[in-house]
Amino acid sequence: MRGVPDRITLTGLRARGFHGVFPEEKRDGQEFITDVVVHLDTTPASASDELALTVNYAEIAGSVLSVVTGQPFDLIETVADRIARSVLDTQPVADAVEVTVHKPGAPIEADFADVAVTVHRSRA
Repeated sequence: MRGVPDRITLTGLRARGFHGVFPEEKRDGQEFITDVVVHLDTTPASASDELALTVNYAEIAGSVLSVVTGQPFDLIETVADRIARSVLDTQPVADAVEVTVHKPGAPIEADFADVAVTVHRSRA
């Protein structure tokens, strides 16, 4: 990343996925909540008011939903990585992306609010 200060954030994208280590997680599924922060220079887009010079957050949301509802993975680390790589692959002006995948229904025998993993991927 080139020290780019601008960010576009999508927060709380909800989708049902079938990720987890246990058979019942893959069978029954559960809700996953995803946050995406894209790091980029928004100066060209703001100067021209052209969508082609920024990221398309509708496409990013589509990438998130495609990964979360798609192929089951054991780990949310893998889910977050696949989302991050998809964003970088489909959004050429993105310098870096941070993805947090929340699994509030994780099979934990304790009272808890959330389990989440955050990954940061960049073009560098």
